[in-house]
Amino acid sequence: MERSYRLVLSCPDRVGIVSMVSNFISSHGGSITDANQHSDPISGYFFMRVEINAASLPFSLERLREAFTPIASSFAMEWDITDSTQPKRVILMASRESHCLADLLYRYHSNELFCEIPCVISNHEDLRSMVEWHGIPYYCVPVDPADKQPHFQRVDELIREHDADTVVLARYMQILPTEVCDRYTHRIINIHHSFLPSFAGARPYHQAYDRGVKLIGATCHYVTPELDAGPIIDQEVTRVSHRHLPEEMVRLGRDVEKLALARGLRWHLEDRVLVHGNKTVVFA
Repeated sequence: MERSYRLVLSCPDRVGIVSMVSNFISSHGGSITDANQHSDPISGYFFMRVEINAASLPFSLERLREAFTPIASSFAMEWDITDSTQPKRVILMASRESHCLADLLYRYHSNELFCEIPCVISNHEDLRSMVEWHGIPYYCVPVDPADKQPHFQRVDELIREHDADTVVLARYMQILPTEVCDRYTHRIINIHHSFLPSFAGARPYHQAYDRGVKLIGATCHYVTPELDAGPIIDQEVTRVSHRHLPEEMVRLGRDVEKLALARGLRWHLEDRVLVHGNKTVVFA
């Protein structure tokens, strides 16, 4: 992989942002290998993602951050610069259903997802052998329905112990407490088995069947304290008809869940997702 630095930013829109950023890079001999930008006329905000050939710059990532800080301050930017060769540490969490977890593990094993997976956390033992086949530690943390706090406390400890950058709820089927959601804002990714905002909560395919929908879908989104209401990263759909029973919708839904989650995670890992309020700009 050719090393690059990824600059992502958002700020109130005004004349001169692109010119200032590009001139800053070129003034140091930097070569831009990819650039995307978006101006939102309703919010009045500007979004940008730039990849810079690291070898073309005369200084380190730390020095690049220092040099760019005055420009960022002058435009009131929210920004970050990352190194493309430094993989994010991703903890996967699941319950009993294996399809999303198995798909992510396959993509990881096949080098389709550039990340490190320090462990998998589950509240059941069902998926242990599959995970350990990949050489990844598996932690089973049971949930007592009468008192879930010990479970969430242990989960939080494991996330801290493994220094996770990102947590993926691959059909985890538990609602994380507010303090955990707030601690890892825009770092917890969930797959919900419906085309949000329709059919939030439990048994969405049965809700869809009762409503007689012609499309079912899945939604990859960041987790917030409000259930199934976080910023949407990606969605996928498939067509159904009156002939499909709820169980058939569940089967079809598994395919779209895998696609939406894998795409959303990949975009997140590549710093392609910029969050503004409860919406995202995705430079896919």
